[in-house]
Amino acid sequence: MGRIVLSMSMSLDGFFEGPDGDIGWHRVDEELHSHFNDELRAMSAFLDGRVVHELMAAYWPTADADPASTGPEAEFAGIWREMPKYVFSRTLERAEWNTTIVREVVPEDILALKARTSGDLALGGPDLARTFRRHGLIDEYRVYVHPVVLGHGKPLFPASDTREDLELTETRAFGNGVVLLRYRVTPRRPPA
Repeated sequence: MGRIVLSMSMSLDGFFEGPDGDIGWHRVDEELHSHFNDELRAMSAFLDGRVVHELMAAYWPTADADPASTGPEAEFAGIWREMPKYVFSRTLERAEWNTTIVREVVPEDILALKARTSGDLALGGPDLARTFRRHGLIDEYRVYVHPVVLGHGKPLFPASDTREDLELTETRAFGNGVVLLRYRVTPRRPPA
């Protein structure tokens, strides 16, 4: 059975994007991109919201044909094209590139998808993550903290009534100053 893994970048002060959707502050160099490829290559599918999917679909299908692409970028283009994708959207009419459109997050359906996959499922996008989190569907967090303080933007973890207890399972510092914090969600203990 696969696990649902949220893998996102954020600033030191907790934002995944700056004003007007700016992510130009992400410090994705060849070392970090190669690491992302290694992690994602082992996944069984991408689970994304419409916005994330459309951003990915606008660039990655042909990124390896661009002579300016680095080796890791070209490699990721192939990973992205081949990987099954589930896009959660009430408005998207059609999607290409091995993509299934899902209209609602139905916990029973997500648990069935996990049960029939052998690898982990890569969850992308903070809005979709908030819904998965509310339903207790996230098994692991991989948070990549970039060495920048934005001051404002869209928070990775907006205010919520949902509490999750986590166990730190890995830390890793990359040469560009990005730090990976990897947490496993631990089951909540019932009150005594």
